[in-house]
Amino acid sequence: MELIPNLPNDVARECLLRASYKQFPIIASVCKSWNREVSLSEFFQQRKSSGHSQELLVLSQARVDPDKESGSGKNFATPEYRVAVLESGSGLWTELPPIPSRSNGLPLFCSLVSVGSDLVVLGGLDPVTWQASESVFVFSFLTSTWRVGTTMPGVRRSFFGCASDSDRTVWVAGGHDEEKQALTSAMVYDVAEDKWTFLPDLTRERDECKAIFHAGRFHVIGGYATEEQGQFSKTAESFEVSTWRWGPLTEDFLDSGDTVSSPICAVGENGDDLYACWRGDVMVMKDDTWQKVGQIPADVYNVAYVAVRPGKLIVIGNGNALGGHGEATVGYICDLSSFGWVKMETQVGHVQAGCFLEV
Repeated sequence: MELIPNLPNDVARECLLRASYKQFPIIASVCKSWNREVSLSEFFQQRKSSGHSQELLVLSQARVDPDKESGSGKNFATPEYRVAVLESGSGLWTELPPIPSRSNGLPLFCSLVSVGSDLVVLGGLDPVTWQASESVFVFSFLTSTWRVGTTMPGVRRSFFGCASDSDRTVWVAGGHDEEKQALTSAMVYDVAEDKWTFLPDLTRERDECKAIFHAGRFHVIGGYATEEQGQFSKTAESFEVSTWRWGPLTEDFLDSGDTVSSPICAVGENGDDLYACWRGDVMVMKDDTWQKVGQIPADVYNVAYVAVRPGKLIVIGNGNALGGHGEATVGYICDLSSFGWVKMETQVGHVQAGCFLEV
């Protein structure tokens, strides 16, 4: 069946590949053959390989009311968080439609991860009750709609480590329960099947840990046990997907120093290098050894998100230690060949989490 009458299918497909991601819902609604075409994973792979895909920076960002923020510039009331989207090519900021039935915005401290052409929002705290949420919401950039996923099983947890393989699954580990007890449990969510599966437990409790998916492994970094309360561990452990087991505990994953936080890590564009932002420094792991390669600009007080794109490192943070949720968002792009920094154009509003999508 012809995708476009009187045109060869390869030419018609090239037309669809060049469409903006914002046109996907319209394209999918035209006819069954177009819907089927843009729903294929091969379609998005072709967009990437042909250079027609669009990079989107997606942030959980506080909504700012200029009238309320005028004057002192500080507002300590519970903010409403929304999903802000930056189109990397055009520099245009937009906002996703709100999650249905979530009139108070995103859960506070929720996790954002990308899986294929989907955005997955997990957990966090209810903005009204401040109770831990086990919710899962999935936004499809193909249909521009939200759907409700199967809730996270087990105890309600918050401040857990979360990472995606970018293709199909989301991985969760650690955090603490509603009694503030640090957790050792871990699990994986298959977005396509809308199904959760428990993993074997971690070696140790890890509250407020960080996580990353790298080289076929789910890495869980730092965190602290219940009795340690904020004294972050320098250890890490990795779950090998192919063997379905945790590897040996890595002592001193980061070298000695302050243990007041866990590092925020990002995988290099070739899938081999591992970058970390920690204690104001940018580090890269070479031959199983961390090397300092740069320093985070001084006006980034608190790093919220780090990503590596072709030839560059992107750091998003908040620029004021004492400001309200209307504080300045600070973003920088680092050239990985020269390690020079260029400041990004950002929006006002505190950022809690972020992820990149390529659609």
